[in-house]
Amino acid sequence: MNSAISWDDGYLLGFTPMDLVHREFVDCVAALQRAEEADLEGVLNTLARHCEEHFEMENRWMCETDFPASECHINEHAAVLKSIHEVGQQLASGNVAVCRRLGSELATWFPGHADYLDSALAHWMCKRTLGGKPVVLRRNIRSHESAPE
Repeated sequence: MNSAISWDDGYLLGFTPMDLVHREFVDCVAALQRAEEADLEGVLNTLARHCEEHFEMENRWMCETDFPASECHINEHAAVLKSIHEVGQQLASGNVAVCRRLGSELATWFPGHADYLDSALAHWMCKRTLGGKPVVLRRNIRSHESAPE
Protein backbone atom coordinates (compact mmCIF):
# COMPACT_ATOMS: atom_id res chain seq x y z
CA MET A 1 0.00 0.00 0.00
CA ASN A 2 1.95 2.97 -1.26
CA SER A 3 -0.62 5.57 -0.30
CA ALA A 4 -1.83 4.58 3.17
CA ILE A 5 -4.09 7.23 4.63
CA SER A 6 -4.51 8.39 8.20
CA TRP A 7 -6.19 11.43 9.70
CA ASP A 8 -4.10 14.55 9.67
CA ASP A 9 -5.35 17.85 11.04
CA GLY A 10 -4.19 19.35 7.75
CA TYR A 11 -7.50 18.00 6.44
CA LEU A 12 -9.46 20.37 8.71
CA LEU A 13 -11.50 22.93 6.78
CA GLY A 14 -13.13 24.88 9.62
CA PHE A 15 -16.72 23.74 9.13
CA THR A 16 -17.24 21.23 11.93
CA PRO A 17 -19.94 19.03 10.36
CA MET A 18 -17.73 18.57 7.30
CA ASP A 19 -14.57 18.04 9.33
CA LEU A 20 -16.27 15.30 11.34
CA VAL A 21 -17.57 13.45 8.29
CA HIS A 22 -14.17 13.77 6.62
CA ARG A 23 -12.49 12.14 9.58
CA GLU A 24 -14.98 9.27 9.32
CA PHE A 25 -14.20 9.00 5.59
CA VAL A 26 -10.46 8.79 6.26
CA ASP A 27 -11.09 6.12 8.90
CA CYS A 28 -13.23 4.10 6.45
CA VAL A 29 -10.59 4.28 3.71
CA ALA A 30 -7.85 3.36 6.18
CA ALA A 31 -9.92 0.38 7.32
CA LEU A 32 -10.29 -0.72 3.69
CA GLN A 33 -6.54 -0.45 3.19
CA ARG A 34 -5.82 -2.56 6.30
CA ALA A 35 -8.62 -5.11 5.91
CA GLU A 36 -7.91 -8.79 5.70
CA GLU A 37 -9.20 -10.40 2.52
CA ALA A 38 -12.03 -12.15 4.37
CA ASP A 39 -13.23 -8.79 5.73
CA LEU A 40 -13.07 -6.76 2.52
CA GLU A 41 -16.74 -7.11 1.57
CA GLY A 42 -18.00 -5.84 4.92
CA VAL A 43 -15.47 -3.01 5.07
CA LEU A 44 -16.27 -1.97 1.49
CA ASN A 45 -19.99 -1.99 2.32
CA THR A 46 -19.32 0.24 5.34
CA LEU A 47 -17.35 2.63 3.12
CA ALA A 48 -20.16 2.66 0.54
CA ARG A 49 -22.80 3.48 3.17
CA HIS A 50 -20.59 6.19 4.63
CA CYS A 51 -20.00 7.78 1.21
CA GLU A 52 -23.69 7.68 0.32
CA GLU A 53 -24.55 9.57 3.52
CA HIS A 54 -21.50 11.85 3.40
CA PHE A 55 -22.01 12.89 -0.22
CA GLU A 56 -25.76 13.27 0.20
CA MET A 57 -25.14 15.64 3.12
CA GLU A 58 -22.71 17.78 1.12
CA ASN A 59 -24.95 17.67 -1.96
CA ARG A 60 -27.90 18.82 0.16
CA TRP A 61 -25.88 21.73 1.58
CA MET A 62 -24.94 22.81 -1.93
CA CYS A 63 -28.51 22.60 -3.26
CA GLU A 64 -30.15 24.25 -0.24
CA THR A 65 -27.73 27.19 -0.24
CA ASP A 66 -27.36 27.68 -4.00
CA PHE A 67 -23.63 26.93 -3.88
CA PRO A 68 -22.27 28.27 -7.19
CA ALA A 69 -19.87 25.39 -7.95
CA SER A 70 -22.24 22.58 -7.07
CA GLU A 71 -22.47 20.78 -10.43
CA CYS A 72 -18.80 19.75 -10.63
CA HIS A 73 -18.75 18.79 -6.96
CA ILE A 74 -21.93 16.70 -7.16
CA ASN A 75 -20.66 15.00 -10.33
CA GLU A 76 -17.42 14.07 -8.61
CA HIS A 77 -19.35 12.55 -5.71
CA ALA A 78 -21.45 10.53 -8.18
CA ALA A 79 -18.32 9.26 -9.95
CA VAL A 80 -16.75 8.11 -6.69
CA LEU A 81 -19.94 6.31 -5.62
CA LYS A 82 -20.17 4.65 -9.03
CA SER A 83 -16.59 3.43 -8.68
CA ILE A 84 -17.24 2.06 -5.19
CA HIS A 85 -20.30 0.15 -6.40
CA GLU A 86 -18.44 -1.20 -9.44
CA VAL A 87 -15.59 -2.36 -7.20
CA GLY A 88 -18.17 -4.10 -5.00
CA GLN A 89 -19.37 -6.03 -8.04
CA GLN A 90 -15.80 -6.94 -8.96
CA LEU A 91 -15.07 -8.04 -5.41
CA ALA A 92 -18.15 -10.27 -5.45
CA SER A 93 -16.60 -11.94 -8.52
CA GLY A 94 -13.39 -12.57 -6.58
CA ASN A 95 -11.32 -9.60 -7.74
CA VAL A 96 -9.55 -8.61 -4.52
CA ALA A 97 -6.87 -6.57 -6.30
CA VAL A 98 -9.35 -3.99 -7.59
CA CYS A 99 -10.64 -3.48 -4.06
CA ARG A 100 -7.10 -2.91 -2.79
CA ARG A 101 -6.52 -0.44 -5.60
CA LEU A 102 -9.69 1.46 -4.66
CA GLY A 103 -8.28 2.06 -1.18
CA SER A 104 -5.09 3.50 -2.65
CA GLU A 105 -6.94 5.58 -5.22
CA LEU A 106 -9.30 7.08 -2.62
CA ALA A 107 -6.33 7.88 -0.38
CA THR A 108 -4.74 9.73 -3.30
CA TRP A 109 -7.99 11.42 -4.39
CA PHE A 110 -9.23 12.72 -1.03
CA PRO A 111 -6.61 15.39 -0.19
CA GLY A 112 -7.10 17.19 -3.51
CA HIS A 113 -10.88 16.91 -3.32
CA ALA A 114 -10.85 18.32 0.20
CA ASP A 115 -8.35 21.09 -0.62
CA TYR A 116 -10.20 22.36 -3.66
CA LEU A 117 -13.86 21.41 -3.80
CA ASP A 118 -14.65 20.85 -0.13
CA SER A 119 -12.67 23.84 1.13
CA ALA A 120 -14.74 26.12 -1.12
CA LEU A 121 -17.93 24.54 0.21
CA ALA A 122 -16.71 24.84 3.82
CA HIS A 123 -15.94 28.52 3.28
CA TRP A 124 -19.39 29.03 1.70
CA MET A 125 -21.18 27.19 4.52
CA CYS A 126 -19.35 29.12 7.24
CA LYS A 127 -20.18 32.40 5.58
CA ARG A 128 -23.85 31.39 5.13
CA THR A 129 -24.33 29.93 8.62
CA LEU A 130 -21.88 31.91 10.75
CA GLY A 131 -21.44 35.12 8.79
CA GLY A 132 -17.70 34.79 8.29
CA LYS A 133 -14.76 32.77 7.05
CA PRO A 134 -13.79 29.48 8.68
CA VAL A 135 -11.04 29.58 11.27
CA VAL A 136 -8.79 26.53 11.35
CA LEU A 137 -6.19 25.88 14.02
CA ARG A 138 -3.83 23.16 12.87
CA ARG A 139 -1.62 21.45 15.39
CA ASN A 140 0.13 19.10 12.95
CA ILE A 141 -1.44 16.08 14.60
CA ARG A 142 -1.75 12.79 12.74
CA SER A 143 -3.64 9.83 14.08
CA HIS A 144 -1.52 6.77 14.55
CA GLU A 145 -3.61 3.70 15.07
CA SER A 146 -1.98 0.63 16.48
CA ALA A 147 -1.59 -2.34 14.18
CA PRO A 148 -4.56 -4.72 14.23
CA GLU A 149 -4.06 -7.72 16.44
